[in-house]
Amino acid sequence: MKTVSIGNFLITLVALWTTVGSYIFDWNDTHIYNPAWPPHARFHNAQTMLLGTVIGLTAGWVLWVPKANALYRLQVASALASYYWITQAGSLLFPGTALVDPQFAYPGQPPAQLIVDAVTLVLLTIGFVLERDRLKRNPQL
Repeated sequence: MKTVSIGNFLITLVALWTTVGSYIFDWNDTHIYNPAWPPHARFHNAQTMLLGTVIGLTAGWVLWVPKANALYRLQVASALASYYWITQAGSLLFPGTALVDPQFAYPGQPPAQLIVDAVTLVLLTIGFVLERDRLKRNPQL
């Protein structure tokens, strides 16, 4: 039985979170059921949720498929698992965007999405470095 390294575990954890996280946070009145959102905004929210699902599942598949070189799988899976979080943070650069709609904002509310982005990307970086170093020490993996 193959043992799971800490690096692969962290990357898999982020890939799984990427797959399901948006459904946990967006399937509610602040997003997909927000009465103030026009249908096209809901369309893009649904698109983003599905994008996270596809990216997360693909990252996990690439990381764990045994036929490709382990370092290549690590690089591709880590990149895939980062895309959703990088684009979420980058969305603030577009005009008219906000982390929270005004009706759901509270004074002093921390930027939860940016915190999740940062934590997720830090976990990915730690997982990548740990796994890359493990592969360098054990090239037969």
